[in-house]
Amino acid sequence: MRRVRTGSAPGAANSVEVGINRLESFSDGVIAVAITLLVLGISVPPDAKHLASDLGNRWPEYAAYVISFITIGIIWINHHAMISRLREADHTILILNLLLLMTIAVLPFATELVAKYREQSLAAAVYSGCFMLMAIAFSLLDHRVLIVRADLLAETLPLQQRRQILRRATTGVLPYVVATALAFVSTYLTLGICAALALYYATPIASGRQA
Repeated sequence: MRRVRTGSAPGAANSVEVGINRLESFSDGVIAVAITLLVLGISVPPDAKHLASDLGNRWPEYAAYVISFITIGIIWINHHAMISRLREADHTILILNLLLLMTIAVLPFATELVAKYREQSLAAAVYSGCFMLMAIAFSLLDHRVLIVRADLLAETLPLQQRRQILRRATTGVLPYVVATALAFVSTYLTLGICAALALYYATPIASGRQA
């Protein structure tokens, strides 16, 4: 079983080891809960007399749900690929992984916020800002795994290949920064950028997978 090596507590003789599969199982659980909670932000129209028009008027709720669902799904796929490369993990990897999960867990709140207050610039900025923080956290974790502690990888990868994987992981940071800044110009432009990034990362080209 692959192991996670955590830091020793003061006065402890040995470090505590936890299986890599437990790290991935915990992460999968948090991501699964977050992606499931997204649907709770979609409200049902209260009046059946105008059901068709009410459903149509709520399209921003559906759009935000789709964007967030795809984005979290892609993060789950890439997180699995990242963790599967590890033979063992150090304490910093554990902390960075928790930081990533924290940014994912807040996305249902951000999604409901932008769906309810779609005309408010602050709501759109919070929404894209949460994606930005998630992208930064993922990049920091990937950098730790691929560059700083490459000795913990299950299989040796050439430096050039590791850098290429990391570049793909960090591609979304700058667009999310731009999307957050543009929220105060146009909320719909911000949503459009977030949607475009979700679609881009869903392609085999962005992830390096075969079509």
